Amino acid sequence: MNSHPVAITGYGAVTAHGWCSADLWRQLYRGQVGISDFDLFDHSQHRTHLAAQVGAAQVGAAQGSAAPPTLPRIDRRASRSDRFAIAAAAEAVEHAGLQIAEADDATGVGVFFGSSTGGMFEAESFYRRHLGEECRRVPLRRLSAHQNNSPGDAVARHFQTSGPLETVSTACAAGSMAIGNAVRAIRRGEIDVALVGGADGLCQLTYAGFNSLRAVDANPCRPFRVDRGGLSLGEGAGVLVLESREHALGRGARPTSWLIGAAASCDAHHMTAPKKDGSGAAAAIRRALDEGGVAAADVSFVNAHGTGTPHNDAAEWNALSSVFGDRVASLPVTSTKGSVGHLLGAAGALEAVVTVMCLERSEVHPTPGGGEVDPNTAVDLVRNEPRPIGDNGIALSINLAFGGANAALVLSRRETA
Repeated sequence: MNSHPVAITGYGAVTAHGWCSADLWRQLYRGQVGISDFDLFDHSQHRTHLAAQVGAAQVGAAQGSAAPPTLPRIDRRASRSDRFAIAAAAEAVEHAGLQIAEADDATGVGVFFGSSTGGMFEAESFYRRHLGEECRRVPLRRLSAHQNNSPGDAVARHFQTSGPLETVSTACAAGSMAIGNAVRAIRRGEIDVALVGGADGLCQLTYAGFNSLRAVDANPCRPFRVDRGGLSLGEGAGVLVLESREHALGRGARPTSWLIGAAASCDAHHMTAPKKDGSGAAAAIRRALDEGGVAAADVSFVNAHGTGTPHNDAAEWNALSSVFGDRVASLPVTSTKGSVGHLLGAAGALEAVVTVMCLERSEVHPTPGGGEVDPNTAVDLVRNEPRPIGDNGIALSINLAFGGANAALVLSRRETA
């Protein structure tokens, strides 16, 4: 298959830091933490009490943004995850200067999304009201977005795209794998443009599940730190506009960066635990680098999966050590999850957006939180302040998921052969 680069012409994001990518970058740049007490549901009976909840947005503007994008009108039946997805996609399309109707006249616009919870929060609300006394008749529209393909479907309906529609649900690697699938569809010539990303919302099911696994830190997560105690859950969405080189340049677009490699693998080891030696993740990284035609020595920085759980960070360290050798001690590493929490099925998509923003600005955002780096996972963690990189930077974004699913993306500031 042709492995030519795919242009990234636009991006959008919704996180606990706000309803646009500018708000997200401002807080990442400052090393701010969006993980705190939250009020979406009662968590008093759980063992931890923090999450990165998305706040309410003003009509037509993102709260606190100096130059907010115009948030679209969204069907009232849409779930929280659907709303995040549509808002992030609308920003990405606006950022790309893309006219969907015109693009559809060619081979179509595809939608490729990752999600793991879909409208689970709304389904839980339906169930509680159904059992309660405050409402004898509960509107069934609360269940319309229950399935995990709902965010991608909502984006396709909102923009009336005519190309392929696909949802990936491989847990925490779903967003990255959706991006990989979109890249392959563009390279095959099946489509010229893809709206690709992920969206997930907080819900009691996942909050209780991760707490029962004792995988959640009582404090904001501290990836790769010696005193790390687990992950922090978050919610939101990240969306990229991907285009073939010919389509992007033909309409006069200026790509912000290029996606040059995407690969995946499976540990086939355990339902929840990663393989300790990191060999599965290392295989995905090597394949992505090979596809991009770059060597490990060419990578400027890594946006790690970096959940902050003892097992995941250790396995990821082993994978990085295997691929980068002695250079791993001086290779800049950051973890977006340390700021906005773990977005589950949307994590890889949101982190790809952040990686693009780092390349665009030639700076790697710091990972918040104090504490010493664990000598057993001694990455060169970017902390305290952003770290500059070269203008021709190449970045690696990694995701490791339940079931042993691994995904790696290689992105470049410049077009490379």
